[in-house]
Amino acid sequence: MIRIPPYLQQGDAIALVCPAGYMPPEKAQTCIETLRAWGYEVRIGNTMKGESENYFSGTDEERLADLQQALDDPSVKAILCGRGGYGLSRIIDLIDFSTFKQHPKWIIGFSDVTVLHAHIYSNYKIATLHAPMAGAFNDGGAAGVFVGSLRDALEGRKALYVCGGHPLNRQGEAVGPLVGGNLSLLAHLSGTSSEIKTKGRILFLEDVGEYLYNVDRMLYQLKRNGRLDKLAGLVIGGFSDMKDTTRPFGKSIYEIVHDIAREYDYPVCFGFPVSHGEENYALKHGMEYTLEVDAHKVTLVE
Repeated sequence: MIRIPPYLQQGDAIALVCPAGYMPPEKAQTCIETLRAWGYEVRIGNTMKGESENYFSGTDEERLADLQQALDDPSVKAILCGRGGYGLSRIIDLIDFSTFKQHPKWIIGFSDVTVLHAHIYSNYKIATLHAPMAGAFNDGGAAGVFVGSLRDALEGRKALYVCGGHPLNRQGEAVGPLVGGNLSLLAHLSGTSSEIKTKGRILFLEDVGEYLYNVDRMLYQLKRNGRLDKLAGLVIGGFSDMKDTTRPFGKSIYEIVHDIAREYDYPVCFGFPVSHGEENYALKHGMEYTLEVDAHKVTLVE
């Protein structure tokens, strides 16, 4: 059984940290102001305050300490990651989850935060939030439906998402825990203690900036280690800014997925609004959803 962290109440504290890539503090200002307008206290972690001379928001030790402090602080009810990028794999095995296990709180983010979602689900069966991060609040995003879905999720409202059909969709209905995230990270976690078991679950995948042949390779890695067998359903989100080689790979991103998944009989949908782009609904990772794929639309309901 999945454990669900307490939903947020007015006045609760949300910690804003950057456990991976660096984010300029000014890029998080709209997020901070919006969270306060929603009625929450915002605790700004050290990794959101300092300057950095390289890719990361701090050294491994600094990023670990900032995240650990937020995990251990009983007054913090949710942790919103400022951005993803890369870096959580370097510290995941050093994080002490003992206090978090006793007092779960919502962990929020996507991209590199897939490492946290997968590790927490695989080891502790606690729900987390695959959802927009601080940058999504900029340029009008704070008033949009996708950031709004984050607020709904934090406050305990159940999700009901609908999107249009796609010619490659395979119709059907699936019920099961929803797991997944960034394809590159899920492939990267293969063979580790953070790897997700997928049997009987609805798996969702998205990615950004990859070569088509590399997506094909990562999907075959999941296929070969059994992670595409016996799914309840497969949800394919946005694969944005895909790149091709000088000699073309010869298939579109969705054709690549379709060809690999064609031997299975579970429902599959393409183009679901979960991505590195603006369209990125909040999904409660590890919680049970129902996926319905028909000729005209796709429905995902909590």
